[in-house]
Amino acid sequence: MAVTQDELYAGLDLELSWSERALPEHVRTKHVHRLHPYHGKFIPQLVEVLLDRYFTRGAHVLDPFAGSGTTLVQALESGLDATGVELAAFNCLLIGVKTAEYELPLIREELNDVYERVGVQPTKARRASKYVSSWYAPQARAELLAFADLIGEYVYSDVLRVVLSRAARSARRTTHFDLEAPRAPQRTEYWCHKHKRTCRPVESAGAFLRRYTLDTLARIEEFAELRGDGCSAQVLHGDSRDVEYGTAFDGVLTSPPYPGLIDYHEQHRYAYELLALDDRRELELGAAAAGTSRASLAAYTEGIAAALANAARACVDGAPLLIVVNDRRELYPEILDRAGLVLEHRLRRHVNRRTGRRAGEYFEDVLVTRRA
Repeated sequence: MAVTQDELYAGLDLELSWSERALPEHVRTKHVHRLHPYHGKFIPQLVEVLLDRYFTRGAHVLDPFAGSGTTLVQALESGLDATGVELAAFNCLLIGVKTAEYELPLIREELNDVYERVGVQPTKARRASKYVSSWYAPQARAELLAFADLIGEYVYSDVLRVVLSRAARSARRTTHFDLEAPRAPQRTEYWCHKHKRTCRPVESAGAFLRRYTLDTLARIEEFAELRGDGCSAQVLHGDSRDVEYGTAFDGVLTSPPYPGLIDYHEQHRYAYELLALDDRRELELGAAAAGTSRASLAAYTEGIAAALANAARACVDGAPLLIVVNDRRELYPEILDRAGLVLEHRLRRHVNRRTGRRAGEYFEDVLVTRRA
């Protein structure tokens, strides 16, 4: 017999569940959380509540699957220090830009100067890769490569790398409704499900470069007013299964990748191509290309368990390890056992506020664990 709505909601942690109306997209993507779109990030409000419940100001929290840096950013806003581990070079770049401390007068000067130079052609443009030539119209390609050639002239060059990547994402030859994971370049007119009319692929990147330059500056300035005084964040570029931690943590808050769902390198392929980033996708846990065969799920289980065990060893005695998952394959009982973790509480949350083509609802669990 199906459960009633009252029975369903009785098992939910309503403080961790929000409707689209209660938590619209512009609130979920406040300040630096929206420096660059990222498929697979969890919402900062969830992190904020969990940090408040299980950590005290001045504590040091670890995220061994740092992703786009949500835990680290919210830790800084909540008055905590944070360390994140990430395998993907683009993710490390993005987290570093989100969590850095800036000399605000200098970054204002630099980004305003860059804004005025967008569209200025360099004297010697570099050759485009096959990928860039295929996915960008000639004008957009020239504008992106010219912007890339400016980056080295500025102190806050990593900020400009994120601006370039965000503009490159928007300027691809793709349909407006499929920016997240387009499969092939779109070169002709198409019926746009987003705008409900006939649209054409983007021809220029200049407007995106200008808009995102100023938007990035505004978001960095906003976050600078909110972050806790004296708090710091560290990003470790490595494999969380065997990374060596040089400090002890007061706990873990993380959302591991799901098996066979997202290719965390491919979703930012344009950034790897334009910025010549180190691609380590062969080490990626749960990569979409690996699929969900029995062997792939076994490898995923072993890898996640190893990463969590490594994180647990770096925590002080009795520290909470909070793991946000949608464990529809019921892999986590074995994962926790292999990692030497004991499940203390399972907090269930209802997620019904996604927008776009992936709109829908599902349930997540926050697994509250501690080292055995």
